[in-house]
Amino acid sequence: MDQIKIKAEPRTEQGTGAVRRLRRTGMIPGSVMKMKKGGVELIKLPAHDFMMAMRGHASKQLLVTLDMNGTEVPALMREMQNDVLAGTPIHVDFSEVSLTEKVRVTVPLYLVGEAVGVKLGGGVLEQTLRSVDVECLPEDIAEKFEVDVSGLNVDETLFVRDLKLGEKQTLVTRGEVPVAVIKAPDDIPAAGGAAAAAEAAAPEVIKKGKEEEAAKEAK
Repeated sequence: MDQIKIKAEPRTEQGTGAVRRLRRTGMIPGSVMKMKKGGVELIKLPAHDFMMAMRGHASKQLLVTLDMNGTEVPALMREMQNDVLAGTPIHVDFSEVSLTEKVRVTVPLYLVGEAVGVKLGGGVLEQTLRSVDVECLPEDIAEKFEVDVSGLNVDETLFVRDLKLGEKQTLVTRGEVPVAVIKAPDDIPAAGGAAAAAEAAAPEVIKKGKEEEAAKEAK
């Protein structure tokens, strides 16, 4: 994994108003959970530099090096809050880590390959698990795991225990949890089935209504 270095500095700004003013100056408020000293240190990051460093990285749990006024601190980015409308980061939380001690992280799963059950069997691929929890050294954190489903046939299920992640990551998620399944064509509801049934029933309702009106007029 390429090293991600981010400049940061301590901050004293706290409270909603102060943090808003901080963001208007082009800074992002954040925090670092200290490993040795304990407690949490408040920090601020240049918004432009931070977003440039994050370009091309899909995961929100990354190993970074915080440059705290010349002192490099290895840290795990634990959570990033984004503005709902603009999509830009508004707060980032880090945890200081030791490069020689394992950490637990959540890694997203991406399915790759065309399943034989879809290509030849007419089934539909359904992903039932989007991420797994693993333990590994900070420098071995993967941003994502690509899962090859090309060998999956109709009515077959891929479980967590079937994943091949390598020796550097230890799975924490239970092995019996399903990751993906190929559903048979017979198990897939026909598109618009309910709508078609409603349309078919509509003429009967209209016909019955007209017959009732005619009967009333005859009286």
